Amino acid sequence: MKVVLFGATGMVGQGVLRECLLDERIDGVQTVGRRKTGVAHEKLTEQERADLHSYTDGEFADADACFFCLGVASTGMSEGAYRRITYDITLAAAKAFRPAAAFIYVSGMGTNENGRQMWARVKGRTERELLESHLEAYMFRPGYIQPAHGERSRTRLYNALYVIVKPLYPVLRRVLPDQVTTTEAMAKAMIKIALTGYPMRILGPKDINAAAVAA
Repeated sequence: MKVVLFGATGMVGQGVLRECLLDERIDGVQTVGRRKTGVAHEKLTEQERADLHSYTDGEFADADACFFCLGVASTGMSEGAYRRITYDITLAAAKAFRPAAAFIYVSGMGTNENGRQMWARVKGRTERELLESHLEAYMFRPGYIQPAHGERSRTRLYNALYVIVKPLYPVLRRVLPDQVTTTEAMAKAMIKIALTGYPMRILGPKDINAAAVAA
């Protein structure tokens, strides 16, 4: 299987890249982003591009799956600016994949196109249009995500939080199974679903963890 990965330098994307390179069922991984990952591997190719809003028709036609982990926090952003990154880039990229390719989009718990929160509405519209597209699209709605193998967020405060929570995570998993997951579980679930499909198109943390176990 050939995979295209967006957002490989983010925390979730780092975990997804790691598992893709380790998995023998994946023949090649192409990252797409504004920065390279700094990772060297025989299965990895990297496409560094300044403009993430424009792609040629069929640019990723040879890919079997897209793992779309690119995203930003909405704090301090106008709806237009947030939509330009969250909606515009995602849908532009999606159009460059062949029909029925697996497209796994990292959304968020609480996503709702008709909701009160701006980010939830924008992500909700993005989800809906992906689900209505030519792709075999799946929406991942994680809650709290714990880094499993040293993945780091670009937000320093979050990294401090992950260090504190790490020894407590097994307890959180037992107490709040519907709200927490890990970068490793996210990645394994993506690979499982891209290879074999899944009966659900929208997955919360509990569903993501179940798909990872099934992998």
